[in-house]
Amino acid sequence: MKNSNRSGATAGDPVEKEAPLSQKAVKVVVNVCFASFVLAVLVFTIVAITYQPPDPWLDSPKALIAKSLDAVLLNATFRTDDSVLRTGEDLTFAVAVDNSSSDIAIPPPATVASTSVCDSDSPINCSDPRALDAIRRFNARIFGRSIVLLSYDAPVTGSTPGECDAAWRFRNRHEKSWRRYRDYRRFRLASAENCSYEVVSAGKFRSGVNAAPKSSPRRWSPSSRAPPAQIRDADINDTIPELGSDFRRRKYIYYTRGGDYCKGMNQYLWSFLCALGEAQYLNRTFVMDLNICLAATYNPSGRDEEGKDFRYYFDFEHLKKSISLVEESKFLRDWRRWERASSKITLRKVPTSKVTPMQLKEDKSTIIWRQFDGPEPENYWYRVCEGRSAKFIQRPWQAIWKSKRLMNIVSEIAGKMDWDYDAVHVVRGDKAMNKELWPNLDADTSPEALVKKLTMVIGKRRNLYIATNEPFYNYFDKLRSHYKVHLLDDYKEMWGNTSEWYNETMALNNGLPVAFDGYMRVAVDTEVLYRAKNSVETFNNLTMDCKDGINTC
Repeated sequence: MKNSNRSGATAGDPVEKEAPLSQKAVKVVVNVCFASFVLAVLVFTIVAITYQPPDPWLDSPKALIAKSLDAVLLNATFRTDDSVLRTGEDLTFAVAVDNSSSDIAIPPPATVASTSVCDSDSPINCSDPRALDAIRRFNARIFGRSIVLLSYDAPVTGSTPGECDAAWRFRNRHEKSWRRYRDYRRFRLASAENCSYEVVSAGKFRSGVNAAPKSSPRRWSPSSRAPPAQIRDADINDTIPELGSDFRRRKYIYYTRGGDYCKGMNQYLWSFLCALGEAQYLNRTFVMDLNICLAATYNPSGRDEEGKDFRYYFDFEHLKKSISLVEESKFLRDWRRWERASSKITLRKVPTSKVTPMQLKEDKSTIIWRQFDGPEPENYWYRVCEGRSAKFIQRPWQAIWKSKRLMNIVSEIAGKMDWDYDAVHVVRGDKAMNKELWPNLDADTSPEALVKKLTMVIGKRRNLYIATNEPFYNYFDKLRSHYKVHLLDDYKEMWGNTSEWYNETMALNNGLPVAFDGYMRVAVDTEVLYRAKNSVETFNNLTMDCKDGINTC
C-alpha cells in the first residue's frame, strides 16, 4: 500500500506536467541565436563566393612596375599599356621565364632606367643587359629543343659595330650525363621596339672568337714535344690519383691480364665491368691497368695495337668518382715500398675464376690477386661473374661514360649544323661483300637505292649526316643534289695537329701524337647519329637483311 501511494503522488507532481517559464525563455533565445548564426554563415559564404577583390599579385608585371613607380614618383607619367619602357624588372622577368639560367647579374632598375630615352641610332652596347637578353631569347628559340642552355659569360664587342660575341655553357638533351660543353658565337644586334635589342643574324658554332675562353697557363719544359693546347677544357680532370700513406688503410683486388686483352671493345667492357662489380661487392679498391690493346678490327693496319690509354676512349674522371680505384703502376710501386717497411700487408692469390666472389667475401687479406693464366675461354675476366655469381655481382654500367674529349668533337659537329639535321646509318664494308649472310645489303645501300629511299622520308635540302664505314668518300655524291651531306671526314680538323683533341691526347701520350683510330670514329659517328632529329638505320629501314646475318632477325 505504501508503494502504491508513493507512485500515485509522483505521477501527480506538477513539476513533471509543465516546465517553468524561465526555461522556455532560454530555449527561445538559443533557437533565435542559432538561426541568426546559420543565416550569417550563409550570407558570408555567398559574399565570399561572388565577391572577388582586386589582387595586386595577379596583375601583369608591367602594371606592377607602373603602380610601384607611381607610388614613389609623384609626377610619374608611366602608363600601363604596351608603351611602358623596358626596365630592370622587365629584363629580370624575361630571364625568369627562360629555359636557362645566367651567371650575369642584371643591373638595378635605376641603371637601365637612366637610358629610358630610346635612341634607335645609338650604337649597340654589348655590355648592356638588353644585349644579353636578346641573345638568350634567340638561343632559346633556335636551340632550345636540342640543348639545355646553362650559363652565360658577359658578351663582348665583336669585330665591327653592332656585333657582339657571347659565350655560354650547355648540356645536350640527348645525353644522359650532366657534362657541360661550351659554345661562343658572333651576333649582329639591332635596336627594336621599346628600346630593346634583337638579334638580326648569328654566326656559326664558335664563331665569336672574342668571347673564347683564354687558354690556362701550363708549364712545359723546352724539350717537351707536346705543345700547349690552344683552349683547354677546364671540365676535364683525368689525372691519376695518388695513394701515399693511405695505402695501408685500404684493401685491394688486383686482376692480371687475361684472354680479354686485345679482344673487341664490347668484350673488354663486359669483362672490365665484371671486375669493377666484384670490387664493389667485396668493398675493395680496384687496381686498374690504364693500357688497352685495341683489336685489329678498329685499326687500318689490320693488327692489334697495344699501349692505348683508357682515357682516349672513356671518361676516367667520372669513373674514379664512381668507383674506388688505383692505377696499376702506382699500386705496384707503393706495394713494394710498404712491403719492405711493414709485414702487415697480406696477399691471397686466386689462380682460377672458379673461386667465386662469395667465397672471398670474408677474406681479410690486404690484396686479393686474381690470376688468369689458363687457356681461353677460361681466362676471360667475365667468367668471374657467371653462374651463381651473376645473382650477386652487379655491373656498374653508370660508371662508364665516353671520353669528354670525343664528346667535345660530337658537340662541335652537331653545333656546326646548328643541331638541326637528320642522319642515316649506312653499314657496308665486309658485310656488303658477304652475300651469303647479307644477300641484299650491297644493292640496298647503293647510291641509287639510297637516293630513292631517303627522299621519301627526309625533306630536301636538309642537313644530312651519314654515319658509315664505307671507305670511299665520294660514294654518297649522288645524295648531294638533294641534301647538304656531312661525313665524319668533313671534320678532320677537329682531330688534326692544330686541334684541342690532338694536343690533349698527346699530353697523355708523353708528347707523342695519337692516331684517331677506328673505334674513335665509330664512337663519334654513333653519338652524332643519336642527336639527329630523324634517324634512318640500315637494318629495318634500308634493307630487309638481318643485322647478324641471314635467318637471325
